[in-house]
Amino acid sequence: MADGWRDVGAGDRGAGVTGDGWPGDLDGDDDAQFAADVHGDGEPEPRPAAAHAHPSAAATERPTPMFPLPAGDAPIDLLVWDAPNIDATLAQVIGAKPTAASRPRYDAIARWLVQLGDDGHEVEGAVFANVPPVNAGQMRGWVEAVRSLGFAVFARPKLADRDDVDLDMLEHVHHRARSGRLARLVVASGDGRNFLAPLEALAQDGVEVTVLSFFEVAGYAAQSPHLRFLDLEEVPGAFQHPLDRTRLDSLPPDGAWLRPTRSLREVAGGS
Repeated sequence: MADGWRDVGAGDRGAGVTGDGWPGDLDGDDDAQFAADVHGDGEPEPRPAAAHAHPSAAATERPTPMFPLPAGDAPIDLLVWDAPNIDATLAQVIGAKPTAASRPRYDAIARWLVQLGDDGHEVEGAVFANVPPVNAGQMRGWVEAVRSLGFAVFARPKLADRDDVDLDMLEHVHHRARSGRLARLVVASGDGRNFLAPLEALAQDGVEVTVLSFFEVAGYAAQSPHLRFLDLEEVPGAFQHPLDRTRLDSLPPDGAWLRPTRSLREVAGGS
């Protein structure tokens, strides 16, 4: 592996997004909130996006359990999905808490991933999530819904603010890369500080690497000469309705209005 991959353990383990896991304010609903719409409305309320530091080598004291490799020796196309980051960055992009109409549909992501690769490849999808103990019962329905759509789920308990799943994602990718079978990798995350160096190292080693996120928050991938970038809204059927956003990279020739996300009175009143 290239040096950039080996160095992924340097520095301090990322604090990830702030707060004590995915918030306990789940609108008073129970498992039904997560199971009712397995195509998109299952993810818990987003946490604010924040910069991540590099994962820590000390985190190897609690290594990520390894998920078995697919049988055989066929090349592997792998998607790893950073659930808390995607939900938080979606909230940032649309300027509001995601709803059923604005969250991505896992069934559409699954179809796109399968069609992306070659018929002879194994196709794997893994969703990574933090589970605050107080929300464990409420998240169970969402986890089962995601699993029913063909994705493995790695769930880590959210016991402290510093607990996050970035290192777990990287260790899973590393495990597949060490097998010599990883042909194509899709990373659904807007976290450039943790993922840029190792993903570029993999790409330079011959793995086709695509970052799946939002243009507004994943400039690291769009600007990299080694990575492919795809805006999540460009995946066919990923959203039930167009997101309420204006992409500055694809403005109409006559320009476009970007409406305020708060009123002047709200700002003046400090709300």
